[in-house]
Amino acid sequence: MGKFLIQPHVRLQEWVAEENGYFEAEGLDYEFEDNGFGGATKTTTANRDEAPKEVQSGAFEDMQQGRTCDISSACHWAVNAAAAGSDARMYGKAYSVAPAGIFVAADSGYNRPEDLAGVPVAVGYHSGSHYSAIQGLESFLDRPDIKLSFSGTPWDRVRLLMRGHVPAANVFGAQYYLMEQLGFRKLVDTTFVMGAHIPAKANTEDIAKYYRALEKAQRDIDLFPERYKKHWLKQMPEDLAAIADVRRFGPGERVVFQPYTREMYEVTQKWMKSWDLLDLEIGTESASYEKAVLV
Repeated sequence: MGKFLIQPHVRLQEWVAEENGYFEAEGLDYEFEDNGFGGATKTTTANRDEAPKEVQSGAFEDMQQGRTCDISSACHWAVNAAAAGSDARMYGKAYSVAPAGIFVAADSGYNRPEDLAGVPVAVGYHSGSHYSAIQGLESFLDRPDIKLSFSGTPWDRVRLLMRGHVPAANVFGAQYYLMEQLGFRKLVDTTFVMGAHIPAKANTEDIAKYYRALEKAQRDIDLFPERYKKHWLKQMPEDLAAIADVRRFGPGERVVFQPYTREMYEVTQKWMKSWDLLDLEIGTESASYEKAVLV
């Protein structure tokens, strides 16, 4: 059996578990896949002042195509839907919550959420920023007034907003803290739930070891977050890491060791269906909670 392949999610838990030997203590033979979807860029580079590009492919499509790791994370909307339509499953014994928000430049004319009516907010297609932007904005705007632009990965959106190529962007975690640090203004909080994607071939004993290690790491982050903020730099592009003072960042995504319940699963699918976000077959065997969620 090969090593248990972990795709980090631009968060602290995996790195803290490694630093403190929790994976090793659990007997998990693992390695990190560092070039995963969350830490990548698709539409920008460090040295070019590109115009925005539309990218209609995101976390959902990445999972549909088959990730090469044994465990990875994405927003619960995308993981939920991907598990409903494939042999992969969603982990049902824990989830996480990521701080997120829609940011604008400090000198922009947008001062309230309502000012974003008709303004294209940069998000990642079929990803957490896509769904959470809608969920956050529907409290302030009528449906026809919610406009989005599909601008690649989270780091792409950071660069585009910094360069003035997009008027607003929805970002989470490390990107959220960087935007805040650079003086961009948050107009809407879009904090949302993350889920874990598990391919059919994954060893459930290894999954249990992984989560026991993460639980210890989460405790350490809760107690002494300052000790571990250095790990933010490990999945940041070099140009952005060079301008970030991670000592000022928060702890980011927090793993919640509570079940992702049938109600959470079904309510999420119904909400996506109500917005025509994905072509989901609600109520079919392929979309059942029992088939899609590993409990």
